[in-house]
Amino acid sequence: MLKDLVTPENANVFVGKLGDILERAIDKPLGYAINWGRIWSLWPVHIETACCSVEFGAASSPRYDVERFGIIEAFGSLRQCDLVVVQGTITRKMAPRLRLVYDQMPEPKYVIAMGACAITGGLYFDSYNVLPGIDGVIPVDVYVPGCPPRPETLIQGCMLLQEKIKRMKARKFV
Repeated sequence: MLKDLVTPENANVFVGKLGDILERAIDKPLGYAINWGRIWSLWPVHIETACCSVEFGAASSPRYDVERFGIIEAFGSLRQCDLVVVQGTITRKMAPRLRLVYDQMPEPKYVIAMGACAITGGLYFDSYNVLPGIDGVIPVDVYVPGCPPRPETLIQGCMLLQEKIKRMKARKFV
């Protein structure tokens, strides 16, 4: 009878392999804390080739204050940034440079395609030199539509990226 009452589930005892114990006790809480830090401290690098950069500037102004959502407008090195915001038309000649910028960033890295030009090529989609979107060059996490998108739309896209980061599984730490 006493044997039935004392089980590993009731006694808060975890019986298993040491790796399982460490994963449950350390990896999950630590992964949650690391993802929380990534969500609220995104450092963007801007690839600006069109009018969307003006709207990103407006989103950084005191009226919209994108920094309260964790997008830190610090101007550091590419090796410190973890978010690429592509704003505008990307040409075939610029595509290798965009890929170089993306490759120089540390993992994990995220990409926001902002505006119709970055998503589909925009008004110049049928030009011989314009790429029909950047997703053929680098992987895109969030698309922010508009020509140019309003600051509220950009903030909503940043919040979608934060939700995506929250759902991601953090790398193994043990």
